[in-house]
Amino acid sequence: MENRHLPTTLYRASQVRELDRISIEDMGIPGICLMERASSAAFNLLQTRFSRARRVMVLCGIGNNGGDGYVLARLAYLAGYDVTVLQMGDTSQLQGDARIAFNSMAQVGLSVQVFSEKKLTVADVVVDALFGTGLNRAVLGKWREVIEAVNRCHCPVLALDIPSGLHADTGAVLGVAIHATVTISFVGLKQGLFTGEGPDYTGEVYFDDLKIPLQTYKDVKPAATRIDYDIVKKALPRRSRTTHKGIYGHALLIGGDVGMTGAIRMAAEAAVRVGAGRVTIATRSAHAAWVNLSCPEIMSHGVETPEELIPLLYNADVVAIGPGLGQSVWARAMLDAVKNLQKPVVVDADALNLLAQMPFRFFHSVLTPHVGEAARLLEVSTSEVQADRFAAVQALQLRFGGVCVLKGAGSLICNPQGDICVCNLGNPGMAAGGMGDVLTGTILGLLAQGFSHSEAAKVGVCLHAMAGDKAAERGERGLAPRDLFTWLRYFSNPQNI
Repeated sequence: MENRHLPTTLYRASQVRELDRISIEDMGIPGICLMERASSAAFNLLQTRFSRARRVMVLCGIGNNGGDGYVLARLAYLAGYDVTVLQMGDTSQLQGDARIAFNSMAQVGLSVQVFSEKKLTVADVVVDALFGTGLNRAVLGKWREVIEAVNRCHCPVLALDIPSGLHADTGAVLGVAIHATVTISFVGLKQGLFTGEGPDYTGEVYFDDLKIPLQTYKDVKPAATRIDYDIVKKALPRRSRTTHKGIYGHALLIGGDVGMTGAIRMAAEAAVRVGAGRVTIATRSAHAAWVNLSCPEIMSHGVETPEELIPLLYNADVVAIGPGLGQSVWARAMLDAVKNLQKPVVVDADALNLLAQMPFRFFHSVLTPHVGEAARLLEVSTSEVQADRFAAVQALQLRFGGVCVLKGAGSLICNPQGDICVCNLGNPGMAAGGMGDVLTGTILGLLAQGFSHSEAAKVGVCLHAMAGDKAAERGERGLAPRDLFTWLRYFSNPQNI
């Protein structure tokens, strides 16, 4: 049940309800049995994670999530904890398993109390069993007031299945949501826990499958897959002792207009650090002679016209365009020169902004927009993108082709088949100019070595995030993109870890 052993499969709320149905109707597991298992797992986690807690405040709604809360309250009470159950909603409306759980709790002498913020002040830990995964509308009125009160109390919170107020499918906050310290998810991990605003509200995520048979999952295809370094590193085998640089490809990066040389320089070094055989920059002639001084492994050429670019494109195996490109006449000419290229192309930064102005499908591409760039490409607001990042990344892929990486907390990767991967690694320290350029070079360096578009995007996003997390161990604030280079090399060689 430790969070470092989370499954890689992610589901929508409707899919988890189907898994529940199969478990109950086809596998013959009573619903109350699943509820007892879920609450037992949550209580065990509470004992482990909050070992000094004695006063437990359980906040219950009137659905099955509230039923989980009733069972946990009963278990904690019988184990000697000081338990208070704060009820939201009329218990006369309780039905099915939630009613059974409520009655079992009452039989041991526990009764519910009306919620008041003052009661929260004496709690050692609050258990959030208010809403489950079925919530799909804004939290209003007294329900909103309760959640805001919990967030003000500064008490550790254990959320059952999902923090109340968080949309299970999108990771969007429905007006207001519980800021959990720990979340334990049951049966199937909900995809909204790992992207959008989800990571800000879930705290540490744990999982329990409630011992339902593996056969249960056979007919329910996961909605998304979580990228795990244990899987990614299998794509990075040890190199042959008789290899040479020609095997690992020639990467060309186009960008770096006047005043913006840092972006293309960092992208190029990232390609070097993940193992590209050769790396070349095509940039403005004014600074081409010195842009590679601090990284002499990079070759640099001054290019002012598409005609001057053509020989470099011919000699390259893979291309990236965008870092420091700008939106000048020169930048447009460079993008126009590569739009019909029959080679893998990573499209980032200002190349994406230009693409939004003159849209076309980039079939051999990996697009890497952040939220603002995605909004411009889709002609919507950034809030609309964030409201459903899964829908946004699919829309981007359908509109522009290739593989699309929607960057941000819980970066998403969508391939031409519509399959989506989620990377829940990375940290707020990576919110710094230049981080995206490093990702561009990382993906490009992997493409140069023969990775497919989809694999290069998945492995690249994971390596980039792992490097960022390692570099942030000394603090997130002040983390610079260049701090990732050592760790990119480190995680690109898993056999040495």
